Amino acid sequence: MVRYKVFISLLLALELFGLHTPVLAQMNNNKKRVIVIDPGHGGKDSGAMGVNGILEKNIVLNIAKEIVELNETIFKNRFEIYLTRYSDTLISLGDRTELAKSLKADLFLSLHCNYSDNSNARGVEAYVSKKHGKYSRKSTLLAYELQKDLKENLGFESRGLKFADFRVLRMTIDFCSTVLLEMGFLSNFKETYFFAEDQNIKFIAFVLLDSMIKISKNE
Repeated sequence: MVRYKVFISLLLALELFGLHTPVLAQMNNNKKRVIVIDPGHGGKDSGAMGVNGILEKNIVLNIAKEIVELNETIFKNRFEIYLTRYSDTLISLGDRTELAKSLKADLFLSLHCNYSDNSNARGVEAYVSKKHGKYSRKSTLLAYELQKDLKENLGFESRGLKFADFRVLRMTIDFCSTVLLEMGFLSNFKETYFFAEDQNIKFIAFVLLDSMIKISKNE
């Protein structure tokens, strides 16, 4: 994890002083893909509440916004990224999926945090639709990469790849790669305080964006 933080710090320093690495320059020449990031919950639906009082709806929105910021700065607009919500508002599940369809998204990623009555429960879960669709294989590969990278780079325990009938997955699987990511447990003392640090929000966003870049190169 320390090594990964150093890598991110170096990239930020290069950007600050106007220096660009050959890797980033090469990525800029690729055709842009459209990504829709869906920060779960919002408005009156706060989602889970952490043991320290932080709310799921705010955590996932902050991560989503950071992904947009990193894409525009460090990665020089590698992707066209849209959010299903940009503020503390409640958007219907239907509108979230319709946005991905109308934008002809290549990828739909729904961000969430987990909760359990067992305070020892921890780790990342990546869900894909149990309904078989045109993009089932690509969705599975992305889900695997996301949870693997969060484990290897930030130390989250991997709870594996799972299949579910969540509406946002079911309604998009025939149109684009789609994954719902539970990024950690707000009922777990260590993980909920990890999310409370602004620097860690940036690290999570970087790992997720980097994972999407790796997957897009292989498609």
